[in-house]
Amino acid sequence: MLMLRTLKKVYKSLNMITHFTNCISFPSSLPPHQSQAPQRFDLSRVSFTVRRFQIQSSVRSDKSQIPTRFFVSPVSRGTRNQAQVALFDYLHSTRSFTFTDAEHISKNSPRFLSFLLSKIDDNERDVSRALSKYLRYNPINEFEPFFESLGMCPSEFEQFLPQRLMFLSDDGVMFENFHALCNYGVPRGKIGRVYKEAREVFRYESGVLVAKLRAYEDLGLRKGTVIKLVSSCPLLLVGGVDGEFASVVDKLKRLPVGCDWLGRDLSDSKTYSWGRILETMEFLERMGCKEEKLSSLLRTYPALVIEGSGKKFCVLFGGLFKLGLHVEEIYSLFIDNPEMLSDKCVKNIRKTVDFLIGIRMETHFIRKILLSHTERIGSCSLQAPRTVCVSLNVSQEELCQMLKNEPLRLFSFVTTTKKRKSKLLSEDARKHAEKTAFLMRLGYLENSDEMVKALKQFRGRGDQLQERFDCLVKAGLNHNTVAEIIRHAPIVLNLSKDVIEKKIHSLTELLGYPIESLVSFPAYLCYDMQRIHQRFSMYMWLRERDAARPMLSPSTILTCGDARFVKYFVNVHPEGPAVWESINQSST
Repeated sequence: MLMLRTLKKVYKSLNMITHFTNCISFPSSLPPHQSQAPQRFDLSRVSFTVRRFQIQSSVRSDKSQIPTRFFVSPVSRGTRNQAQVALFDYLHSTRSFTFTDAEHISKNSPRFLSFLLSKIDDNERDVSRALSKYLRYNPINEFEPFFESLGMCPSEFEQFLPQRLMFLSDDGVMFENFHALCNYGVPRGKIGRVYKEAREVFRYESGVLVAKLRAYEDLGLRKGTVIKLVSSCPLLLVGGVDGEFASVVDKLKRLPVGCDWLGRDLSDSKTYSWGRILETMEFLERMGCKEEKLSSLLRTYPALVIEGSGKKFCVLFGGLFKLGLHVEEIYSLFIDNPEMLSDKCVKNIRKTVDFLIGIRMETHFIRKILLSHTERIGSCSLQAPRTVCVSLNVSQEELCQMLKNEPLRLFSFVTTTKKRKSKLLSEDARKHAEKTAFLMRLGYLENSDEMVKALKQFRGRGDQLQERFDCLVKAGLNHNTVAEIIRHAPIVLNLSKDVIEKKIHSLTELLGYPIESLVSFPAYLCYDMQRIHQRFSMYMWLRERDAARPMLSPSTILTCGDARFVKYFVNVHPEGPAVWESINQSST
């Protein structure tokens, strides 16, 4: 009976392979007898042909780069969770991935999960079991969910898929360098950018990548700053230490602001030119902006140098210089009115200059207005010249002459949309104003859709929100990092100060994790204390007995379901169930 089953499976496999080989278009130059079904089957060739067929068939007729197989109907949360469990078990149990790798890939490859779900019956109740059966007989190309879990979409990683490889273990060099970045602290979801922009980093020999990361620490940078730099500027890891970047660091070392200022204000969604940043800083020094003043400018208005690598500053300076302002006058404007370097003020100044040029005012009059009313110009957003002319029923020449005689009349042409300050005396309006002011300090734009959404999410007065925000800053996080955490998990500020302090104490004192762990997992603060206490206690018990890895991510411990936690954190030790039960009883 067993022999009969085995023969049936072999026969079925041979039929499948024959079907694949029949689909292969052999070159016309081959002899006729070679176009028939061969007696020996080259599986690698069949695998390559199938991979090529998938890539070609996934491109839409409009030549879009997004594979159509990822365009599937949305699935319910329960179905998605079951699919994640099936993929996790396949990667962890069948393919021997580490727990952390398997969990991250299964939870961060939603498009690939949708593709897998399209391979089973829609009416299937036990999705996890059906997918496990499918994966048992249909090995997947592991590079697809892996690249997606790194933050890349199919249109981006399709070009990086190896032609003749299906398993990540086949590319050990790439996987080793990936783990080097993970172990150093680079968030897995941001490694995709490193792969796209500096792919050669993943071909380094063992130990080379770690040495390059430490070389930047040797410049005097903290580890957290290096992580932020690598995420936003992957090309720093190519070749030796970047000379222009090293010059920027040396210059910052001589300033009170310090070189760690870079880590506070860099964005991993933008690119930077270190040469241009260095030129901007040197230009400010030549203008007379010495150590203390330059440090003050960089702290208060980092966008002056960082945003566009100093391009905005250069454009503003060049525009003012063309209007006839002398270098000393421009420098005086910056020093006396440093707020004019903010994005909003720069936009208003350019809009005012465009307004005056639009009505054909002479440059010496424009220069006079700018020098006399810089502060008011930076705080006002003017209407378009045509709108003003229509409302006053005058021509552009008449409007120009009017402003020459009465320059202050310019500020009566401010846009009047969204005026909601008539009820500031009421209590609700006062609270609204406090919360708005707090959000603007975090970088939200006034009256933007993002601010409207944030105002609905945050509960409490402005001073209460500020107190909770300061609590995170006092714990050891810098201002910009906390602002980024709040953007990703706004509910954090709805917690009381005492609750925030207790959760931070559990993370840093009991487990010994750095406070920077909140950057990659801000949702930690949103879990209730009972869950945190129970799971951390169990994990610490396992860690003391070398039954668990020493520094598992807090997200791995807290986000998995109860059944999964019991399977991987309780049942892994003979005494685990009894300890887990006692922990639950003591916390109830």
